[in-house]
Amino acid sequence: MTLLPTSLRSAGLCAVLAAQVFTAQMVLVQPAQAGAIERACRSSDRSAVSPSLCRCIQKVANVQLTSSERKTVSRWFGDPHQAQVVRQSSNHRDEQLWQRYKLFGDTAAKICG
Repeated sequence: MTLLPTSLRSAGLCAVLAAQVFTAQMVLVQPAQAGAIERACRSSDRSAVSPSLCRCIQKVANVQLTSSERKTVSRWFGDPHQAQVVRQSSNHRDEQLWQRYKLFGDTAAKICG
């Protein structure tokens, strides 16, 4: 086993500490930077809402929906009728959104539920 010179060990330790501080900052900053779906989830009046559930749903949305889709879907928390308008629409873009939304909902239910 070869020992690194003191300066390299110190540099390595500094890098590890910097990474830990950066990670801690990201965790602490996360709620202030909540996504549109997480904010809508938290402000909804559903009884099963919890901050951890809303965070989980947002994480799934970040992976499965585009930024534009997330904004659209977040509005459905306050106006569920708009979701039905999209679901019943014959517009191709709305049909695609609805299919992606269903997949997102199914995935969120499996992962977060």
